Amino acid sequence: MNALTIDLEYWWCNEFLTKYLPEKRIAHVIESVSPLLDLLHKYETHATFFVLGDLAKQYPELVETIYNDGHEIACHSYSHKALHELGEEGFQEEIKKSLDIIGKYHPIGFRAPSFSINNSTRWAFTILNKFGFKYDSSVFPARTMLYGVPGAPLDVYRPSLLDVAQNDPKGKIIEVPLTVLKFGTNIPFSGGFYFRLIPFWLFRIGLNEIVKKRPAVIYIHPWELYPVSYDLKAPFLSYFESNYGKKFALKKMEKLLKHFKFLPIKELIYAV
Repeated sequence: MNALTIDLEYWWCNEFLTKYLPEKRIAHVIESVSPLLDLLHKYETHATFFVLGDLAKQYPELVETIYNDGHEIACHSYSHKALHELGEEGFQEEIKKSLDIIGKYHPIGFRAPSFSINNSTRWAFTILNKFGFKYDSSVFPARTMLYGVPGAPLDVYRPSLLDVAQNDPKGKIIEVPLTVLKFGTNIPFSGGFYFRLIPFWLFRIGLNEIVKKRPAVIYIHPWELYPVSYDLKAPFLSYFESNYGKKFALKKMEKLLKHFKFLPIKELIYAV
């Protein structure tokens, strides 16, 4: 079994767009999440939703619906600021604010905005343990333009407080790293832009190879499945990263659910 994870946040949380946002913007939260929930129901699949606290505050009925549909509610911080921007004190405040809103769903999992846990922010594990979290899913074991912890384990492990790329059997937090494809080097392959970019036939071949060795951890943002483009004065690279493949992404997601089985992370960590 594999884990399907949904980062439930606003489309403008994409770091490639933050410098080019218009003052007035439409969130399209309900419109983007509803088709995904319908697909998950159709294929009897439950996922982990890493919910942004600010979004949960604005759309409490939606979060309640997701929970009542049998999905796991986990924490994605409050404002979507990266951990290195928040600092330790700011991060604690964000966790408190988020738990005030989603605490009734008893979240045990966390994902850092922009996968921003690395050795410079490893203090986050101590704070997560303090607030009762059992697992994290923020480590991306490959180098990208924005994030990554090259050399981190590819399987579920317990990060050392001295080096997040090292396993500590006595560690308090379980780490569920995002899936990469090992092909000489670690290639990002977990979802998001990579899911939209890679043709499904190739994505399926790669995923079939991965699941022979370990469970896959896939992520997607609902806004990536909603084929609407925004009129932004952004450079080509930023616009391409945030919009390419959205037109066909929901159909690709259905193919993914047809060919692979998924669990919420909270169930996966006790099954491996």
